[in-house]
Amino acid sequence: MKVTMRIRRFNPEKDKKPWWGEYTVDVEPTDRVLDALHQIKWYQDGTLTLRRSCAHGICGSDAMVINGRNALACKVLMRDVGKVCQVEPLRSMRIVKDLVVDMEPFFAKYRAVLPYLINEEEPPEKERLQSPEARERFDDTTKCILCAACTTSCPSYWANQDYIGPAAIVQAHRFIFDDRDQGALERLQILDDRDGVWRCRTVFNCVQACPRDIDVTKAIGEVKLAILEEL
Repeated sequence: MKVTMRIRRFNPEKDKKPWWGEYTVDVEPTDRVLDALHQIKWYQDGTLTLRRSCAHGICGSDAMVINGRNALACKVLMRDVGKVCQVEPLRSMRIVKDLVVDMEPFFAKYRAVLPYLINEEEPPEKERLQSPEARERFDDTTKCILCAACTTSCPSYWANQDYIGPAAIVQAHRFIFDDRDQGALERLQILDDRDGVWRCRTVFNCVQACPRDIDVTKAIGEVKLAILEEL
């Protein structure tokens, strides 16, 4: 099948404003959008710049806006995009070049919520045991791959980039409800801020955007409730 790829291009070193590049590619219906982008990059226009790594929906590197919705290019099949596929970089993030955005502010917010196990007790000889029931309490939020699809789909983030964002809250949730962790109160204090969980307006864009099907809004709601109960 022949598909027209409309790609939003921008090189800040030479372009005054973004522009649309159009390319025609021959693809199989089961090819992915990433395959089409590779065709363009490798055989038509080597100046096209994109970020990708594993190409299997695990690393989250190739998150972008595909036909108006945040998605991973390695997971969207060409048969599902139609005869014209429009590709843009993630919204509300500084464009480094073409489809590559500056992820550092996103990861700074991730680091701010202390996304690691905090436990001051003497470690056991083998491992910190945990029951299946205790693990299930935060199982959903362990699936986050830090692709930024949820955060950059959020109207609250579009309006205010100081908002810590859904992805950071999801990462905090994963440890707040881990019964082996002792840093829950510290994280809750960090998130109890006008630009923390309270900036969320429960729009559910994050849930629709998540390529790992995490119930992001539910996790944010649980963190809000924990703040009200613990602080």
